[in-house]
Amino acid sequence: MKRLLGRIGFGLSVLVLISPAIMVFLWMLSLSMKTELDNTAFPPVFIPNPVTWDNYAEVFARNDFLLYAWNSVVVSFSATGIALLLGVPAGYGIAKMRAIRLAGLILIARITPGLSYLIPLFLLFQWLGLTGTLWPIIITHLVITLPIVVWVMISFFEGLPAELEEAALVDGATIWQAFRHVAMPLARPGITVACILSFIFSWNNFIFAVVLAGRETRTLPVAVNNMLTFEQISWGPLSAAALLVTAPVLILTLLAQKQIVAGLTAGGVKGA
Repeated sequence: MKRLLGRIGFGLSVLVLISPAIMVFLWMLSLSMKTELDNTAFPPVFIPNPVTWDNYAEVFARNDFLLYAWNSVVVSFSATGIALLLGVPAGYGIAKMRAIRLAGLILIARITPGLSYLIPLFLLFQWLGLTGTLWPIIITHLVITLPIVVWVMISFFEGLPAELEEAALVDGATIWQAFRHVAMPLARPGITVACILSFIFSWNNFIFAVVLAGRETRTLPVAVNNMLTFEQISWGPLSAAALLVTAPVLILTLLAQKQIVAGLTAGGVKGA
């Protein structure tokens, strides 16, 4: 009986915590499927009657949505791939050297707002003549993705049994062979978590794309900004654009939630 009451109490607590997010999402869905007259009605109309898809059609009419989607895919996958390529070995080196100050520097880079890097990076790319291409966006997204990968991997590599790598070194393996054949397979849950989190943060980033991108290199979050006008806020198209941009990462999070929770839990336990 106590166990049942405990589960019910836990379920109710979780429902209270996530209900604001669920209500916001459902309200956005409602706005995207109603006419502008219903969206501005008082009292508010929650259930669309009739349901309209004109808001989604307007999003595609006012944006080159497929091009923006392709740009987002290229930028997010590139920034995530480069971050993994550089961040996993960096996390391994920091963990094995126990470079606490360097780890703190990575943490500072992670929590520093991306806007702080924007002006110097914009001037640099303008001097190099790269503004308007995808390269500035990919490079600036490394400011977001690389610290995530390094910080997640440090905790995993710190928790690996040192005896396994020492045995590989005694058998004649180099440090890179021990890293590749011993440490990396054991840290696969951490790599999965770092990959997913990096992709999500890169996909959702707005400020770098709106400043550095040209007309042909904008990403999907810019499509949401394009729905704003000087005359009025059209809540229907704005909500439709936001849902279309959010849908890929929302689906990815739902599909990979077990891996994310398992990976973060394993890293936390090992690093303790």
